Amino acid sequence: MPKIFSEVSRRRFLRDLALGASASVLASPSMADTLTNTGRATSAVDDSPFTKDDLLTSAITNSISMQTVVSSTSCKTPNIETRLFASSNVGGSDERNELGLERLVCAGFRVDNPDIVSRQYLRFAGTDAQRASDLQNIATGAIVAPKLLIGVRGGYGAVRVLPMIDWETLGRVMSARGTILVGFSDVTAIQCALLAKGGMSSLAGPMLYSEFGKIAPDQVSCRQFAEALSNPNLSIDITSAALTSDNLPTILATNDSQILTGIVWGGNLSVVSSLAGSKYLPRIDGGIVFLEDVGEQPYRIERMLYDLYLAGVFKDQQAIIFGPLSSAGEDSYDKRYDVATVIRQLHKLTGLPIYSGMTFGHIAKKHSFPLGAKCEIRPNDTGGYQLSFSDYPTIQADAIHVEGLWQ
Repeated sequence: MPKIFSEVSRRRFLRDLALGASASVLASPSMADTLTNTGRATSAVDDSPFTKDDLLTSAITNSISMQTVVSSTSCKTPNIETRLFASSNVGGSDERNELGLERLVCAGFRVDNPDIVSRQYLRFAGTDAQRASDLQNIATGAIVAPKLLIGVRGGYGAVRVLPMIDWETLGRVMSARGTILVGFSDVTAIQCALLAKGGMSSLAGPMLYSEFGKIAPDQVSCRQFAEALSNPNLSIDITSAALTSDNLPTILATNDSQILTGIVWGGNLSVVSSLAGSKYLPRIDGGIVFLEDVGEQPYRIERMLYDLYLAGVFKDQQAIIFGPLSSAGEDSYDKRYDVATVIRQLHKLTGLPIYSGMTFGHIAKKHSFPLGAKCEIRPNDTGGYQLSFSDYPTIQADAIHVEGLWQ
């Protein structure tokens, strides 16, 4: 495979400058014992099976020749204390991991544990103990809490490590430091547990492998990531429900002019529904639930929503926000049974106002936003609605060189 960048000096500069190889220190003897049986990474290739964090972006990525990538002419000295956590799938490409790391460093993020991208045990990014230690070591104080904790990728596996982490202590440590944990897709399990048991917010945003390691990262997603990291008063305007369904109004409510305020929580629907009935699913009175998914047929979407409804999850919530429900396809029994029909049924069941078309999920042009933060929803002048967020940690905007995320 050809080299990603022609300027070898830039690569060496970035690696020498900030990509330290500090190994994770295990939080307990039992975890250390588990690690003695760990398998190391095998040779990674680009044709590994797709997972949900790959869908709808892989075709764009694979259609661009690697020869078209242009070297960066400038980078920022990385000063933002950053660590990776790999809670789910192993990355499928060494080159893609390396490119993602270089871009983060160029953008000003000092990545202190880049070596974790090479871990592998079965399909996962390391053993359960290794993956848990990415976060548990911060809870125990073995590793100093960084300013940014960014996920490597999604897929599957985060649920396996939930019982191995002291979420209460981790939440306290992160809150004291103002640490921002970033991810989506399967990382939803981490974000829900952190909020439910640790009382700590996180950021729904792009990850190392699934965005920054692409040959051509989406510039809108990169810019919105930097905006959400640095703006303490983030707002997002939604003008259309099309990302959820063309057959829905933007606001489905008996009173579409009301203004609501509550804590927003949620994430990937498949993951949220899998946590129903567990202690890792947030119980927030007056909350606002956000849900998105990809590649699930309408009946499967409805089944997962019924899982949450029958478990009482929607009780005492103020509203539901839907992001994209992408690639749902048509029902083989009746084409009229679509995503819009499913969501209208949910509205009938719960009586809650439903806001559709939120621009975050398994799509390009994502608008990152905080989970576990205060959110105000108000109708806007275009027939849609505005989401305004407050009470979440941020990073100084001038510390981020956003262009570095795609150069």
